[in-house]
Amino acid sequence: MPWDDLHESKGSGNKSGGGSSESSNKPPFDFPQIQIPKFKPSMIWAILGVLLVVWIIPGTFYFVEPDEEGVVVTFGEFSRITTPGMHFKFPSPIEHASTPKVKKIRRAEIGFRTTQGGGTQKVPAESLMLTGDQNIIDINLVVQYKVMDSVAYLFNVQRVHKLVRSTTETVVRGIVGSRKIDEALTTGKAAIQISAQEQIQALLDKHKSGVQIVTIQLQDVHPPEQVASAFKDVVSAREDKQRMINEAQGYRNSVIPEARGQAAQIVRASEAYREEKVSMAQGDGQRFVLQYNEYKKAPEITRKRIYLETMEEVLPSMQKFVMGNNKQGVLPILPLRPGAIGDVTGR
Repeated sequence: MPWDDLHESKGSGNKSGGGSSESSNKPPFDFPQIQIPKFKPSMIWAILGVLLVVWIIPGTFYFVEPDEEGVVVTFGEFSRITTPGMHFKFPSPIEHASTPKVKKIRRAEIGFRTTQGGGTQKVPAESLMLTGDQNIIDINLVVQYKVMDSVAYLFNVQRVHKLVRSTTETVVRGIVGSRKIDEALTTGKAAIQISAQEQIQALLDKHKSGVQIVTIQLQDVHPPEQVASAFKDVVSAREDKQRMINEAQGYRNSVIPEARGQAAQIVRASEAYREEKVSMAQGDGQRFVLQYNEYKKAPEITRKRIYLETMEEVLPSMQKFVMGNNKQGVLPILPLRPGAIGDVTGR
């Protein structure tokens, strides 16, 4: 119902009831009355002074931690670098101060993410890479870096962490794509880490990012889960092959020196035998020459002496008696024992 109709109906009722006209003119509720205080000029200046102090003091002094470096810009342009401690600057918007942590080791994860609970979450779009022999490999790696140039870190690149992660992924994909899967899974990990660190640092320096790569660590390198069992069988077969090769090399290393020693021993024995025979032949020849010289001096006596020496060599274990042709006397050439019996006739 409109307010005018309500007012008329109440007015007609009041007239009929004989009430006063003043009560019909009041609204059904009362409005609260607000009293606005009167500001004096001194109060305005006091409020402005408080606001100025609140604005100037926090924006004038700033503190740099021991692991930080202060970077001050004046009207948006780099002005100076400050060391750890408390420093003064003009309030905003004249000067602004940033304090990046230059000694903090930051961490970028490629192929996985560490959750708040301590677990890991895989990122297949980053971890799956193609090797040079057209095989797929799953690589998780961690890049650790720190701020080397705080000015370049703050002003040259907007999202440094994303730049480090993207650069690392690009470089590692290129390196893995130029190598075989066996090299990436076994002996080539260290070479991949060294080459990746050099190339990533070169790209970051090219972009003037102001960061330095500390280490690159391959956390896990393995085939995709779909073919992991087959790769395990291949790796096991290769390990068996290498074990057998090592065993064969060990057997060869033990047999060859022994054979060489035996051969050297046989050679030395042969050389000794040769020297012995040569010496004996030379001695026999010299003895024959001496005997021949003696024979020429006394042929009969020499012939008989040679005969007796020969018989002594032919019959070494028999008792021998040397007697003359008339069988009457015994020649005192050989030592005879009492009771020995024998008869050897010499000419």
